[in-house]
Amino acid sequence: MGNYVIVGTQWGDEGKGKIVDLLSEHADYVVRFQGGNNAGHTMVVDGEKFISHLVPSGILQKKKCFIGNGVVVDPEVLLEEIAYLGDKGVDVSPEYLRLSDRAQVIMPYHKRIDHAREIKKGDSKIGTTGRGIGPCYEDKASRVGIRFLDFLNADVLRAKVTEALQEKNFLLTNYFGEEAEDVEATIAHCLKLAKELEPYITDTSVEINEGMDKGQHVVFEGAQGTHLDIDHGTYPFVTSSNTVSGNACGGAGVGPGKITGVLGIVKAYTTRVGAGPFPSELFDEVGSYMQEKGAEFGATTGRRRRCGWFDMVVLRNAVRLNGLTGLVITKLDVLGGLKELKLCTGYEYKGEVITDFPADLDALDNCTQVCETLPGWDDDITGVRSYDDLPENAKAYLKRIEELAGTPVDVVSVGPGREETIVVKKHF
Repeated sequence: MGNYVIVGTQWGDEGKGKIVDLLSEHADYVVRFQGGNNAGHTMVVDGEKFISHLVPSGILQKKKCFIGNGVVVDPEVLLEEIAYLGDKGVDVSPEYLRLSDRAQVIMPYHKRIDHAREIKKGDSKIGTTGRGIGPCYEDKASRVGIRFLDFLNADVLRAKVTEALQEKNFLLTNYFGEEAEDVEATIAHCLKLAKELEPYITDTSVEINEGMDKGQHVVFEGAQGTHLDIDHGTYPFVTSSNTVSGNACGGAGVGPGKITGVLGIVKAYTTRVGAGPFPSELFDEVGSYMQEKGAEFGATTGRRRRCGWFDMVVLRNAVRLNGLTGLVITKLDVLGGLKELKLCTGYEYKGEVITDFPADLDALDNCTQVCETLPGWDDDITGVRSYDDLPENAKAYLKRIEELAGTPVDVVSVGPGREETIVVKKHF
């Protein structure tokens, strides 16, 4: 049995899409278990770039893909993505893509409220993508959300939308100063989308478990990163769901005993999009070098990513929270050309060095990084396919990460392409 959970260890954008695509070659099912279309996974195959926001990355390998019950789904975005991939020659028929009937629907009013809140907050805004993710999860927790099961029942849909808009329209008009959402137009729009998506909707938990019982190998694909987790991240500068590996079970409907291992994807340096604390951030020419060479722009938003040294405090926290069994280091090639590299091994706060990631944002904002310096390398490593052929300083850098994390490096990515990868340990 080989069933692996793939999680980001930093603040997202670690390169999970490429790694899920790579592992999918040897898997049978790929399951997305949380988040929404606020995540963007980029894959490059034979020089062609593919970006997915909801459809699991395994679709390029013609593997059966599932959008689990823990995901919040904008039906318009999903249909657009199905069409986008279809235009690129990818089969996204119901044979290859299944959508949980328990997944929550992102409604038009969720997106409107999301945007209105950010505008009202002004300079104190969180930096949400405005795609309705948070408001949809709020309705789920309040037990007034609309599931795809409800989406297929016109009477249930009408009753739920009518009730929901009593509250949402009060907020839109009286608090945000916006126009009300039209009830009938919303229902008609949703019924049209439901008809198009109906062939994809099923009890995905049953299908996934039946496959696992028959020996099918599964990759569980997470979105965002550990430090955007709503419980364990830099709250409130977080996403609206649990991004840690434990949520793979709840968000897909499988038992924890069926998980073989957890792979943590970590960029060879650290990045973050949007607001929030970032102790190892660089504001000098090295940070700019990483940003330019690494093309650090968000796949979903296009926003510039903040860059900094590799943060071991962040990684060790992710190792503990996720129970990582292996590391995947991405974008190692970006560091080529730097004379020296630094690993942030701790934070100095009020005259003391701390090595555990604090929950207090004020503490994080006033931390300075404590670094260990290692020599860099000049070689272009994008053509390297064997670990032994890496420059000695690159191997020393990876070895030190392993030592400080207490977790082995299983895979190293040296470029965006599927083939630009060094597999140290095979997982299937």
